[in-house]
Amino acid sequence: MKIYTKTGDKGQTALYGGNRVSKASARVESYGNIDELNSFIGIAKSHIEDSEVLHQLKKIQFDLFTVGSEAATPVDKLMLANGKSRLPLIISETEIEELEQWMDNFDTELEPLQYFILPGGGRAATFLHAARTICRRAERSLVFLNEAEEVRPELIKYLNRLSDYLFVLARYVSKLNNEPEEYWNPNER
Repeated sequence: MKIYTKTGDKGQTALYGGNRVSKASARVESYGNIDELNSFIGIAKSHIEDSEVLHQLKKIQFDLFTVGSEAATPVDKLMLANGKSRLPLIISETEIEELEQWMDNFDTELEPLQYFILPGGGRAATFLHAARTICRRAERSLVFLNEAEEVRPELIKYLNRLSDYLFVLARYVSKLNNEPEEYWNPNER
């Protein structure tokens, strides 16, 4: 099987369910941002050695494929004519609560925040901060899509929680690697 199909050469692509849309559509933009986020998490993983953190990030990458596949499927195409789901998996409250639990566990190891943190630190933390900002963009693009076409609220909620997780994880990884955090303190200009 060849990787190229030539079906997108005129600026259109197929969604799950068969509809063809412009590659500039809000739906394609949203799942493209999710794909970019997943790639940045992969970059961050390549600079992390902690096995539990790597396990969590692998699970998140898997979940992001699930989010992306649903973002690529119009809501009216989620169910097949026989009443079964078109997608084998969807994001639920379970995955959202998992992110919350992981954050709560990391927070017990971290100093309380007193100031905003400047994005940076070591390589892993820096890539996690970049992933956090890409996650916020992916979330905004799903919200934008939802203004025109329905998006299940769990997808937006998952990305909202994931950006928080990536922030906490960047702090945690900095602590693991003995990298100091830099603060934005307006009084120390």
